[in-house]
Amino acid sequence: MDPHIAAFVGVAALLTLMPGPDMALVTRNVLRGGRRVALPSALGVAAGCLAWGVGSSLGIAALVAASAEAYTVLRLAGAAYLTVLGLLALRSAMRPTTTPADNGADAATAAMLSRTAAFRVCMLNNLVNPKVGMFYVTFLPQFIPPGTPVFAMSVMLAGIHAAMGVVWFTVYGSAISQLGTALRTGRVRRGLEAATGVALLGFGLRIAIER
Repeated sequence: MDPHIAAFVGVAALLTLMPGPDMALVTRNVLRGGRRVALPSALGVAAGCLAWGVGSSLGIAALVAASAEAYTVLRLAGAAYLTVLGLLALRSAMRPTTTPADNGADAATAAMLSRTAAFRVCMLNNLVNPKVGMFYVTFLPQFIPPGTPVFAMSVMLAGIHAAMGVVWFTVYGSAISQLGTALRTGRVRRGLEAATGVALLGFGLRIAIER
């Protein structure tokens, strides 16, 4: 393996494992939807990151970096999105868990919608977060070997990072689910929902006040 790519894999792995909004959202999704939403959540995280990775390769993210107004709009949109998710998690923590059967919905349809929602919420979280684009703009060029096609190599590195995220968040979400139904019902579930909500609100506030 090229030493540049090997170095990228090592650094990207550490960054993937670091707690952040993605981990909080995956935790929230699994608590609400069980193990079946772990993979869709991970794919949503990866899709949002990959979109920014390709965008940065095309210069879109660089354009956002050069425009204070565009960056501010995206930053505030991301902060608002996380804040809404945090408030929804806190609201969920204050009421008993419901099941698809409680709504009279077909189980298969409910499961499909749950997976779709899990994918969408994680993807949108990254799409409205300009810091993801800034990360790729500043991070990827350091690991592109001299003489290689910049666009192709940038997309490949972003793809590697996205794939690592899929693996990690799927394993992480499955592990959360395996801890038992106590995580999704009763006081433990509500406590974790509340903690996740507070974490999301904190991430949203941090993004909103950062310059």
